[in-house]
Amino acid sequence: MTMYQPNSEQELADLLRDADALLAVQGGATRGVNIAGAPLSTCALKGVRLYEPGALTLVAGAGTPLPEVEALLAAENQRLAFEPSDLRGLLGSDGIPTLGGAIATNTSGPRRIQSGAARDFLLGVRFVDGMGQIIKNGGRVMKNVTGYDLVKLMAGSHGTLGVLSEVSLKVLPSPECSGTLIWENLDWQASLAVFSAALNSPYDVTGAARLPAFGTKPAQTLIRVEGFEASVSYRLSQLSGHLKTIAQPAEMAMDVVRNAQLWRSVRDVESFVGKEGDLWRSSIKPGDMPAFVAALDGEHMIDWAGGLIWSLVPKGIDARVALNGFGGHCTLLRGAHHLSRFQPEPAPLAALSAGLRKKFDPRGILNVGLMG
Repeated sequence: MTMYQPNSEQELADLLRDADALLAVQGGATRGVNIAGAPLSTCALKGVRLYEPGALTLVAGAGTPLPEVEALLAAENQRLAFEPSDLRGLLGSDGIPTLGGAIATNTSGPRRIQSGAARDFLLGVRFVDGMGQIIKNGGRVMKNVTGYDLVKLMAGSHGTLGVLSEVSLKVLPSPECSGTLIWENLDWQASLAVFSAALNSPYDVTGAARLPAFGTKPAQTLIRVEGFEASVSYRLSQLSGHLKTIAQPAEMAMDVVRNAQLWRSVRDVESFVGKEGDLWRSSIKPGDMPAFVAALDGEHMIDWAGGLIWSLVPKGIDARVALNGFGGHCTLLRGAHHLSRFQPEPAPLAALSAGLRKKFDPRGILNVGLMG
């Protein structure tokens, strides 16, 4: 099958205007998604067009590799605060994650509970809709963000409303230090109690997760704090004392390498890399986490203080059955091909979504069937 890879925004617009068949839009093709249609890659639409460290803004082509963006920011001691994940190991895919892919999927790592998701840092977009029209929305700096709602709409649209060609983002300074409190072998209810107490404290927690047991390594409940080294050390000490009535932490980790490894493991769900089974990603009310994992047979990794659950389950198991009585939604990341990838939407919401797709892609050629 022909792979389309336009080298410019105008080439992309011409391609979409003249398209007479389904197109499967992709960035670095790292998400392992199979969509009907000829592949349309944005990888050639790359390059940083504007970076102003003093203004905390960056503008880049949608196909710009994420590692390139992160290296550029790191040289100025800055970062993408939404902590985009790299799921290639988990999903068994290759390619290189792109900036546009991170925005199109509204990716967000463990820091979401404090900083937000990708859409919260999106200032502006350029994209081509299903009719081949080039659309610009939003701005390039925080002082000039017009049409903000459409900018937000493109984040998480998974290429169904248009093909991103350029994105403008707010970036943030990197912290001087990161530290983590670690508990071992806490059960689900105790982990939830730790999460709740930590997030309701005044110590500005930027990560709250639970890694499953792996080999001889016990299950670990994690609380992260970031900032200046003296402040991190003080806040972790205070948190340790504050939380010891629930359980005494086994370790207070301040080592740079150790912290990076721990939170990369959470961000990229490394606990399940190379393991057999179907993989589900569930978003629920944090307080329902213990009951939900008890209702779903499998291994679980917890993020967002219980609000995000990654589950590795026996092949063919439908994790959505466990949602009955809880609410929330489940996304199928790997396996169970007879099931839809995304949670079926309630009728009113499905009608709204279909109306939006009809407006932006009236011929129905972009990532058809992906969102239901």
